[in-house]
Amino acid sequence: MNFRVPLRFLGRLVLLLAAMNLAPALCSAFYGEWKVVIAFLVSSLITAIAGGIMVGIGGEKGESYRREGILVVVGGWVLASLFGAIPYLLAGTFTHPMDALFESASGFTTTGASVMTAIEGHALGILFWRSFTQWLGGMGIIVLFVALLPELGPGARFLYKLEVPGPTSEALGSRITHTAGVLWKIYLMLSAAETVLLMACGMNLYDALTHTFSTMSTGGFSPRNASVAAFQSPAVEIVIILFMVLAGTNFSLFYGLKRRRGWNLYRDPEFRLYLNVMLGVAAVVTFDLLRRGTYENGPRAALDAVFQTVSITTTTGFATADFDTWPVLSRMLIVGLMFVGGCAGSTGGSMKVMRMLIGLRSAFREARLIFSPNTVMSVFVGGKSVPDAVVRSVAGFFILYLSIWGAGTLLLSISGPDLVTSATASAATLGNIGPGLAMVGPTQNFAFFSGWDKALMVLLMWMGRLEIYSIAALFSRAFWRP
Repeated sequence: MNFRVPLRFLGRLVLLLAAMNLAPALCSAFYGEWKVVIAFLVSSLITAIAGGIMVGIGGEKGESYRREGILVVVGGWVLASLFGAIPYLLAGTFTHPMDALFESASGFTTTGASVMTAIEGHALGILFWRSFTQWLGGMGIIVLFVALLPELGPGARFLYKLEVPGPTSEALGSRITHTAGVLWKIYLMLSAAETVLLMACGMNLYDALTHTFSTMSTGGFSPRNASVAAFQSPAVEIVIILFMVLAGTNFSLFYGLKRRRGWNLYRDPEFRLYLNVMLGVAAVVTFDLLRRGTYENGPRAALDAVFQTVSITTTTGFATADFDTWPVLSRMLIVGLMFVGGCAGSTGGSMKVMRMLIGLRSAFREARLIFSPNTVMSVFVGGKSVPDAVVRSVAGFFILYLSIWGAGTLLLSISGPDLVTSATASAATLGNIGPGLAMVGPTQNFAFFSGWDKALMVLLMWMGRLEIYSIAALFSRAFWRP
């Protein structure tokens, strides 16, 4: 492996991050937060110097292949989290480096778990950066990188496959840079549309932008202590519900609509299951809330049920109600949704609906083979046969995901939190969801965890965002052999 190749690409990525520091600097300048402006400018300078050194050491020759691609993707998310933490420290938002790293990693991985105890007490520029990192990480900084740098060589397609979430990553054209560019254009257009609609509902530009960043990335950071509930606006909640659903949808479907292919979204089996799961769970939760007397207002119960169901399914993590106080059935359903996630090729996290669909179809096939052991049967999704290699990959992913979640739960419980806190904190960080239950519920935060626990959860965030296999490959001897 030529280590200079990934170092050069990572250096360019770090330079891109340095430029991104200028956006919150402008925001801080607009609000007269000059100390924060200096923090972002110094952070940008430090990041740019580091990126320049990496590019210089990496040189100008060499192309990216599979091994180099894995190092670029894994290293990209690690470096983004590390350099993204610098503004928090320079601005005095956090005094402990681990808190800054946790908040930065939670942002870039679109997790939305926070160690901030009083959000509205912090500088507006810092809160803008907090949401902006989620927006950058939502579609993926590597996808943006691929879109901007056509000279990546044969490794560009592999970088794209590693970065785009889900068991399959469909290219939308012969050139992978074109595909990456198309995805970012769709992302930008949806973001612009949501910002305009939120402002039409009464939000100011700052709140509209920050909540759009967190919605489209399915991140969930909000500059308000009460999250979306702070606005007490059903119109705002409905707009955010709509765009959370869109953000959790496979973006290739939007490309099909854009090209006027006459696609019907509901005909797509993954989207149909995704929508039906959310509608079904929301209906049951609404019934449970009214049956138990948690709500007396039916429309309010339905809206909160739909909002929380969509928020957790898409792994956004916004809240309009404290679902930790809901009846047991509703809380169990919410926890179950933490393991579902959005569609493949979306900004959503967790296991992904496509994997659930393939897993269910595979299970039905195995049940039928009991009675017809000599019959050759394939797993079909959307009228297409799923290769056995993909089926095996999905099965392996389930085992790895649940094993890592269990190990995370066990390790977090060592420091003292109860089982519900440990289990849901592990699920929330590995699935890039944000809130859990008990001590990490929607009205709580992750500040009470020890530094070691936070480091563990940062690792879980990275593994969830990279969908495990990329990081698992680094622990393989074959990966490091010449």
